[in-house]
Amino acid sequence: MATILFKLRNVPEDEAEEVRSLFEKNGIDTYETSAGNWKISMPAIWLKDDQQLLLAKKLLQEYQQGRYQRAREEYEEQKQQGRNRTMWSNFLESPLKVTLYVGFITIVIYLSLQLFI
Repeated sequence: MATILFKLRNVPEDEAEEVRSLFEKNGIDTYETSAGNWKISMPAIWLKDDQQLLLAKKLLQEYQQGRYQRAREEYEEQKQQGRNRTMWSNFLESPLKVTLYVGFITIVIYLSLQLFI
């Protein structure tokens, strides 16, 4: 019976491609489903053979841990160099957009609390 290994909804394309190649390199027999024309189905990578489930999960866990470490190191490096994105840098980059978002959030909070005040 087929088993879901990796859900692809909201996954960056580079990560999805790395996972596909990881399974292919290690001889894991998989197939992929798409979200469909209306984007309501679940895009995912499925395992065909349950005999490979433990190996596939182990490989996927190692990959995700390595990806996490790489992302964390990149974040820390950007933070040390002062290149990480902050609210202030977002404001300086596009002040109108940030102002509109903050205004919209303020209106929603005001209307939500108006019933209780």
